[in-house]
Amino acid sequence: MTKRSLPLRFLDGVERLGDKLPDPVFIFAWLIGALVLASALCAWAGLSVIHPGTGEVLAAQSLLDPKNVRTVLVEMPKTLTGFAPLGYVLLVMLGAGVAERVGLLSAAVRGLVRRTPARLLAPVIILLGLVSNHAADSGFIVLIPLAGAAFAAAGRHPVAGIACAFASCVGAFAGNPTPSQFDALILGFTEPAVHLLDPAWRVNLVGNWWFTAASAALFVPVGWWVTEKIVEPRLGPWVPPEGHLTSNAPLSPDERRGLMWAGLAVLAVAALWAFMTLGPGAPLQDAAAASLSRWTPFFRSLIAAFFVLFLAAGVAFGISNGIIKTHRDVVRLAGESMAAMAPYIVLAFAAAHFILLFTLSNLGAIIAINGADALGQAHVPMVVLLLGVVVMTAVLDLFIGSASAKWAALAPVLVPMLMLLGVSPEMTTAAYRMGDSTVNMASPLMPYFPLVLAFCHRWKSDMGVGGLMSSVLPYSFAFLGVALSVTGLWAVMEWPTGPGAPFHYSAPATLAP
Repeated sequence: MTKRSLPLRFLDGVERLGDKLPDPVFIFAWLIGALVLASALCAWAGLSVIHPGTGEVLAAQSLLDPKNVRTVLVEMPKTLTGFAPLGYVLLVMLGAGVAERVGLLSAAVRGLVRRTPARLLAPVIILLGLVSNHAADSGFIVLIPLAGAAFAAAGRHPVAGIACAFASCVGAFAGNPTPSQFDALILGFTEPAVHLLDPAWRVNLVGNWWFTAASAALFVPVGWWVTEKIVEPRLGPWVPPEGHLTSNAPLSPDERRGLMWAGLAVLAVAALWAFMTLGPGAPLQDAAAASLSRWTPFFRSLIAAFFVLFLAAGVAFGISNGIIKTHRDVVRLAGESMAAMAPYIVLAFAAAHFILLFTLSNLGAIIAINGADALGQAHVPMVVLLLGVVVMTAVLDLFIGSASAKWAALAPVLVPMLMLLGVSPEMTTAAYRMGDSTVNMASPLMPYFPLVLAFCHRWKSDMGVGGLMSSVLPYSFAFLGVALSVTGLWAVMEWPTGPGAPFHYSAPATLAP
C-alpha cells in the first residue's frame, strides 16, 4: 500500500476530527453555551473598547442580563425569519425544487456536460462561481448543487464539484473579473470610515476593479489545480448509484422537446427582467443614484429572478412531458421541495440565534477593533501591515462569517489608520477582501456551510462536517497563498487598485502632519 503524503494525512486527520463533531445544530448549541459563559465573564471583568467611528464605548454585555434574555425570547420568531440565508435558500429552492423534480435540471446538466470536456468542468465552474457574485448570494444556492450534478453527469466525483463551486463563490469576495454589487456594499462601509478624516472623499465603486480582476485571473488556475491534483484524487473514484445517467446517456426526444420549451420560458423571464431594468419607468433601476449604484435594485432582485426562472422553466418542461397535468401538480412538487429543506430550517434556527447572541454580547466588535489596534501599534513596514490585515481578517472568518459585519467594525479603525500612513482607502479595502475570501469556506460557522453539507448528502449520505472541511481546506490554503502574494506584490509595486484609485493617499492640507 502506497504511503499517503503528509498533506493528505493532515486532511484525513481533519476529516476524522471533524466527523467526530456532533450534528451542526448541536455545534451551535454548544457554542451558544460557551458564548453565554464568556459574555458573563467578560462583562464581569469590565471588558470594553471605544468604537472609532462613533466614539461610543462598547462594553461586553452579559447574555444572562434580563434585557438580553428578554430580547432573545421576544424576538425569537423574527430572529429565525430574519436570517438572510434562510429566505434566499427557501425562495430559490421553491422554484428549483420544481425544476429538479420534473427532470429539467438533470436533462439540462447532462446536455451541457456532453458538450463540455470533462477536464474543463473545474475551471468553468470556478469562473462561474467568481462571476456569481454579481447575483449576491445566489451562487451559493444555485451554482453549488448544479456543480455537483455536472460532475456526476461527467462520471466524476460530485463532492469535488460542490467543493470547487463553494470555494469559488467564497473567493468571489476578492476575485471578480468586473465590479459587482459587492463592491458597492463593501466600499459603502469604507466611505464613512474615510470621512472620519476626510469628509470630502467620495466612494469610487470601481476602485478595486484591477485588483479583483488580477485576483480572479489567479484563482481560476489555482482552484483548477487544487481540484485536479488534491481534492478529487483524495475523494477517490465515484461509483454512481444504480440508475444514474452520466453525460454519455443521450437525451430522449421528450427531454429535448422539454428543454426547448424550458429555454423559451427562460428567455421570456430574461426579457421581463430586462424590461423592468431598462424599460420605461424601470422599477429595477434607481435613476436618482450615481454610477453603478443605480443598478443596485436589479442586482438585489436576482434572487427573485432565479425563483421565477426556475419555476417557469420547470413548469414548461413538466407540461411538455406530461409530468405536470394540472395546477395541483405544481403545488405538490413545490411542497415536496420545501419538505426536503426541513433539516436546513432547523439548522438555520440555531445559526440565527448564535449570530444574534454574538451581536448582543459585543464580543465580535471588541475582538475586531482590538485586533486592528494591535496591527497599528506593531510599527512594522507597510507591506507587512497590509499582509497582517489579510491574515487578521482570515482568522476573524472563523468567528464572524458576514463580510459586511466584520468590515463595519474594522473599517473605522483600519481605514483612517492606514490613510495616515499614506495608504489609500481602496487598497485597505482590497486587502480586507482578500482575507475574507479564504478561511470562510472551511468554517462550520459560515452561514452557507450547513447548506453546502446538505447538498453533499445528496451524493454521499454519510458525509460529515469533517468531510466537507477537509474537501475545502486545500482551497483555503491555496487561496490564502494567492491573497498574500497579490497583496504583497501590490504593496511592493504600489500599483493603483482600480481606475482613479491610486495606492497612496494624499491627505488634504488640513490633515497633513
